[in-house]
Amino acid sequence: MVESFELSVLARKNHSGPRFARSSIVKRSVAIGAHRTSVSLEDAFWKALKEIAILRETTLSNLITSIDAEYRLGNLSSSIRLFILDFYRSQLKREEHAAAQKAAAGPPFRSA
Repeated sequence: MVESFELSVLARKNHSGPRFARSSIVKRSVAIGAHRTSVSLEDAFWKALKEIAILRETTLSNLITSIDAEYRLGNLSSSIRLFILDFYRSQLKREEHAAAQKAAAGPPFRSA
């Protein structure tokens, strides 16, 4: 543990450590029913949330309201992040399942 701390101090002193991009957290005002609140999310999460709303043919406000009702595991920002993670995980599982079914079916039959 001490070694890792010493290495991070040396990296900062020498400016030789890995450089990480700062996350761009964007704070937006949203409506949940008649209640207005603010949500702070990284830009990538806002983009993903908009994509999901479009796929579900709903408004961003309606999507956030449903997330608020279903995912109250902490603050709203965390709930939204978890919702997005769950959404893309389940999408990946569906794609993997479809690919496995296609592979199990074998190549398409061709008549000569």
